[in-house]
Amino acid sequence: MAYKITDACIACGSCAGQCPVDAIAEGDVYVIDPDTCIECGACAAQCPVDAIVEE
Repeated sequence: MAYKITDACIACGSCAGQCPVDAIAEGDVYVIDPDTCIECGACAAQCPVDAIVEE
């Protein structure tokens, strides 16, 4: 299952730089494209507020 970014996101952008397939897009909060996500977990490991979880 792909990862998703919850409302706890503080839009710091640290996750986007860690994604090897550029599945994370900036918005009010960041969002992960589930069709592009390869479920590597790099973004979740980088998130300072634990806002990224597996769906």
